[in-house]
Amino acid sequence: MIIMLPSVYRGIWRAAVHTLRTSRGNPPRRFLSSCDGLPVGLADAETIFALSSGHGRCGVAVVRASGPASATVLRCMAGLTRSLPPPRTALLRSIIDPQSKEVLDRGLVLWFPAPHSFTGEDCVEFHIHGGPAVITAVLQALGSVAGMRPAEAGEFTRRAFQAGKLGLTEVEGLGDLIHAETEAQRRQALRQMSGELGRLYQDWSYRLKRCLAHVEAFIDFSEDELIEDGVLNHVDRSVCDLQAEIERHLKDERRGERLRSGVHVVIAGATNAGKSSLLNTLCQRPAAIVSPIAGTTRDVVETALDIGGFPVLLSDTAGLRESPDLVEKEGVRRARERVEQADLTLVVVDCTNLPSDAQQAAAFLQEHLRSVLPSQEQPETVFPANRFLLVLNKTDLLPQEQRQKLDGELRQVSGLPPFCLISCHNNEGLQDFLTVLHSRVKTLCGDPLSGAPTLTQARHRAHLQQCFAALAQYQRYRDIDLALAAEGVRLALTSLGRITGRVGAEEILDIIFKDFCIGK
Repeated sequence: MIIMLPSVYRGIWRAAVHTLRTSRGNPPRRFLSSCDGLPVGLADAETIFALSSGHGRCGVAVVRASGPASATVLRCMAGLTRSLPPPRTALLRSIIDPQSKEVLDRGLVLWFPAPHSFTGEDCVEFHIHGGPAVITAVLQALGSVAGMRPAEAGEFTRRAFQAGKLGLTEVEGLGDLIHAETEAQRRQALRQMSGELGRLYQDWSYRLKRCLAHVEAFIDFSEDELIEDGVLNHVDRSVCDLQAEIERHLKDERRGERLRSGVHVVIAGATNAGKSSLLNTLCQRPAAIVSPIAGTTRDVVETALDIGGFPVLLSDTAGLRESPDLVEKEGVRRARERVEQADLTLVVVDCTNLPSDAQQAAAFLQEHLRSVLPSQEQPETVFPANRFLLVLNKTDLLPQEQRQKLDGELRQVSGLPPFCLISCHNNEGLQDFLTVLHSRVKTLCGDPLSGAPTLTQARHRAHLQQCFAALAQYQRYRDIDLALAAEGVRLALTSLGRITGRVGAEEILDIIFKDFCIGK
């Protein structure tokens, strides 16, 4: 497969690939070279560099280097013949090609000596003009210095983790912060990056270590009467408390994960109810084709929205009806599948089809909801209000008096989920609908700044479930075989360690770091 890059990036890509190819596959060696008379005695390809700011034309671009050759490259390229600049102090210098001595740009340089840097190593940053030609020239110049190589994706953050600058949950919070698209996502990611979630898990790990130490001490020394009475009772209480805390932590209705990935909202209903019109109104662009012909939408149309700071993945689906058309049948099947997977379903109804009598209208809506709801979730009386929102569309076609009467009478009927009367034609009632939708999405995601920190990753949930099961093993074997009970505590501790990166983290590092951009 051939990948065509925009011309402005080809020079940057060629420079990085050329240097990476020349630096890979060679055994570590010691060398002695110089740059303006400065000796370099470093292991080959140990210092990394990359463009850390975004690609494309910009006012300022940041190129970062980390590793033992950072001081040398700073002297070479900033024309510093004597001492290095004061740490964390910007210095305006001409950026020089160390081979040709040509001035490449004029910008700021910053020096971050180890261990007081992001990676814990010597680091240098070049703040240069963000034109593609300038960036390419600086990257090529860095690649020409012995001991320098382009960074892999996420390698700067990986070095920070390995140096103990960041825990694994903090690394994941940093990744989420980089990818955050809404205000709530930013808040949740920043809270996790601050280490609050990691501290919770580390506290649990510390308590489990104490439990394990006491159990093993009892196994080894209880016969010699060197262990005080009641030590196992203390372990029993600690394990029971930990199980209760982990269980509460797991029963969060996946709010943190939902906020991280987005709330799945599905628009469903009969044909020609105005589902595609609602999608276009919410995303304020013609994302879906709107036509008076029934069955226009055949496939799922998706768009990402920011609803009051919360991420929403909105899906328009095919109208639910029986059809001999094979393509439309597949569209209806996909629509029902999306409703089953949805966090929230907006059931759109053409209000001109409602009977004038309130009780009959309520019965009509309940029957319509049953046609939308998955068969295995059919309720007997009350529909789940947290999963459905009725949208009575086309109110512009009803007289105002009839609209007010319909609104008042339906609110007196029990057994219906919340509803909104709107018109996608003239946006009547749209603001009230958006307020209700925002409230529902906020409830599904929760407030990222209040309460205990929430789970944000599926892998956290899986390891915590394993931890909970392992603690159950301790209780199961407590009075039967204390060695097996101790193994349960050890397994629980290992499961927690896989979250924080303290135990057996190596096999999950690649999964976590591969999603980082180059230069971070």
